Amino acid sequence: MENKEQINIRQPLHGVKVLDLTHYIAGPYCTKLFADYGAEVIKIERPGEGDGSRRLGPFPDDRPHPEKSGLFLHLNTNKKGITLNLRTQSGVRIFKELVKWADILVENFEPRIMPNLGLKYETLKEINSRLVMTSISNFGQGGPYRDYKASEIVLYGMGGAMFSTGLPERPLKLAGSMIQYQAGTFASVPTMGALLAGKIQGVGQHVDISIMESQLGSVDRRAQNILSFAYSGETAFFRSTRLGLLILPHGRYPCKDGFIEYAGAEPVFWPKWLKMLEMPELLNDPRFKDITDLTYKDEFEAIFLPWLIEHSKQEAMEKAQNAGVPGAALKTTEDVLNDPHLQERGYFFEIDHPETGKIKYTGAPFKMEKTPWKITRPAPLLGQHNEDVYHGLLGYTKEEMKTLRSIGVI
Repeated sequence: MENKEQINIRQPLHGVKVLDLTHYIAGPYCTKLFADYGAEVIKIERPGEGDGSRRLGPFPDDRPHPEKSGLFLHLNTNKKGITLNLRTQSGVRIFKELVKWADILVENFEPRIMPNLGLKYETLKEINSRLVMTSISNFGQGGPYRDYKASEIVLYGMGGAMFSTGLPERPLKLAGSMIQYQAGTFASVPTMGALLAGKIQGVGQHVDISIMESQLGSVDRRAQNILSFAYSGETAFFRSTRLGLLILPHGRYPCKDGFIEYAGAEPVFWPKWLKMLEMPELLNDPRFKDITDLTYKDEFEAIFLPWLIEHSKQEAMEKAQNAGVPGAALKTTEDVLNDPHLQERGYFFEIDHPETGKIKYTGAPFKMEKTPWKITRPAPLLGQHNEDVYHGLLGYTKEEMKTLRSIGVI
């Protein structure tokens, strides 16, 4: 049973009020972080259609349904949901009423959209001088690329990452929507910084997030390649096969039930490899005196691969770690869901949604001892909280709401 102290613990963003004018991935992930750590987030969607991610999978049994998109459900936990048509004068007027209530507004339209609606930051700050408005767009609010169209693969390519993944003659994008999630994470940090600055200085500000620029400064091969070129004028390549680094052994290898990835690409790890293999005699084998010499790669793999095939990927990983070798099993989704480490840490949890029932979700991206992350409600149904917000917060009567609904404003 929870003690009194635990019951009274508030989440870190308790009391922070957020208007969520975002869709698809980058913006909703930013506001999800706020909602899951205690902010009151009101998500605004277009009447009848909603966020475009509602039409993206995965769906239970592969049957598309606007209330059952796994992507939407994941990105919108803990948010209240309302519908509002900002292409109407009444919708814009109502939105400005909500701006008076908010501490933060996050939007990820094309840069021209908010000014065209009469909702640019200069207008909104006249309504609420302490408002922090975060705009997430492909290339930022200014510059020659401002109005360019883009997608995940376009941003990945234009940010320089794709030139250094895959092979030099065949660049490849990494799987998934990594750039979008990364941009959403990056956007949350300066938004909180601007909110804190506003609390101290009494003023708000406009935060301009360029998805392209957010990936350039990430701590991976992109930033490394930029620095490498700045220093030497050369571009480094990262190859996806184990031949990418000229050292033994390194990369992906087959096991009894899958694959394992090793990253011990330093000579200092060689004795530890032999400890793992229980073959200390190879330390004095002249063929492997210089492990950066690949002349005897085939001979080494003739020794190494039979050892791997006798072990499961979990066993090979544990033996590597016990010997001090960086190595990890390449796990399937099922493996991850059943991973004993994640189970013990309580990472996965179930949410009961009125349309999907109970589904397992990923958990907190980081843990805070005194001010926890938690789920208080599933992602909203389209317009689920219209009455709570329009009637309860803004004071519209039921008859006024009925009229607004009939003319397509909400």
